[in-house]
Amino acid sequence: MFDGMQRRVVSIWFPRLASDRALRLRPLEGPFALTHHHANTNRIHCLNSAAERAGLSRGMPFSDARAFCPDLQSRPADPRGDLRFQHTLRRWALRYCPWVGLEDEDGLVLDISGSAHLFGGESALLMDMRQRLLRAGITAQIGLGDSRGAAWALARHGEGAAEVGKALEALKDLPVSALRLDEKTTVALGRLGLRTINDLANAARAPLTRRFGPSLLMRLDQALGGQPEQITPLKDPPHYGVRLTLPEPIGINSDVMEGTSRLLTQLCEKLKTQETGARILALTLRRVDQDSQQVELRLARPMRDAARILPLFERGIKDVDAGYGIDQMRLEAVQVEAMPVQQLSHVSTGGKDRLDDLITRIGTRIGLENIQRFLPSDSHIPERGFIISPAAYSTPDSAWSTIRPRPLHIFPPNPLMGAHTAAKPPKHFRWRRMSFSTARASGPERIAPEWWLEDDTWRSGVRDYWCVETRQGRRLWLFFTPQSPSWYVQGEFA
Repeated sequence: MFDGMQRRVVSIWFPRLASDRALRLRPLEGPFALTHHHANTNRIHCLNSAAERAGLSRGMPFSDARAFCPDLQSRPADPRGDLRFQHTLRRWALRYCPWVGLEDEDGLVLDISGSAHLFGGESALLMDMRQRLLRAGITAQIGLGDSRGAAWALARHGEGAAEVGKALEALKDLPVSALRLDEKTTVALGRLGLRTINDLANAARAPLTRRFGPSLLMRLDQALGGQPEQITPLKDPPHYGVRLTLPEPIGINSDVMEGTSRLLTQLCEKLKTQETGARILALTLRRVDQDSQQVELRLARPMRDAARILPLFERGIKDVDAGYGIDQMRLEAVQVEAMPVQQLSHVSTGGKDRLDDLITRIGTRIGLENIQRFLPSDSHIPERGFIISPAAYSTPDSAWSTIRPRPLHIFPPNPLMGAHTAAKPPKHFRWRRMSFSTARASGPERIAPEWWLEDDTWRSGVRDYWCVETRQGRRLWLFFTPQSPSWYVQGEFA
């Protein structure tokens, strides 16, 4: 801000931000509310004007709201979506000034000092804001003042604008809650007869400081402009995209690969600066006829090494139809993940890098989700001792640990033929129409059911597992059920 320039701040409050966003996506007529689960019941989170006219309010139990208004329509609230929408509105507000920040969960604050004349003055700027928000179906209340506190108070307690240097005149009739005070302080001030900002401004400051502390008068001074309050604009998220415009169209694969190499070098420098790595890359090739070809590359691990990524583009670039030539190339990291700098070690990771590159190459043909690996699971039940996860989105951090060896092949239990009711493995038995003789047996290993899981196959009781080596060369995994004496085969060792 230039010396001598009067600071002017705009506060925009969106009292129905969540419901306005929901109705923009799926319009409805009549009373409408968003609900969220709080204190063991569904309550109203946000509602439209029709629901307010029906006597409903925020925080009301949803069952009571339906009793008051049987025609009420509802949807679950989406706080994350509302936050993204608030950030979208912040980017829109950058058209008015470069200093825009978030205000609570449902507002924006703008420092328009020195930029109002670009829109024909403050009144014209505020009118332009209101009209654009109204056309977009967004309810907004706007306040303008010399300070952030004054603008906030005017936006939420009687939409209006304070003239330069006349903050008290504009705020004097507003309640003390307009100073951004907590409810406890507001109630205590009301008991003392201090209900408006004018009452508070004319009261003795020393007794108020002794009773309420310095924060009360700090809020008053911030609203009246006696104490400065900063507006911290949010930084735009880093954009991971680079572009190359060619003086002459190209179409040969080697030329396209060379252009991709230059773009990758620039992009990887951006990724390294932000300590991130790319998981999904999109290469867009614009032809001279304005048509575009896109090559998407999904990586098995976040990467920012241009030399390793470039060969992985080769297969996709070969399938590109260059037409009469390509005159522009654009490379963007569509999805990125944190990839902080790590301490170098004497242990080489070259083997792991080659495995990741192999998974990426195969994944470009059949899909990364179709390349899977087995991972250990925290369960002693044989069928639950492992999970299957996509190799590109999982890391084998933990090792397999078992007290007893487990067979390589596990299948649903198959009963042995014949009446075998003894607790020790039978000397002779038939399984899958084959006869076997026991040469050596080790066990038992008793495994109890996991009672907290719904598994009908294990509800019968404990199992005693045995590793049985047969004279025919097969090594089988048998178990005995003491509660109903029977023998089963569930696995085979290699």
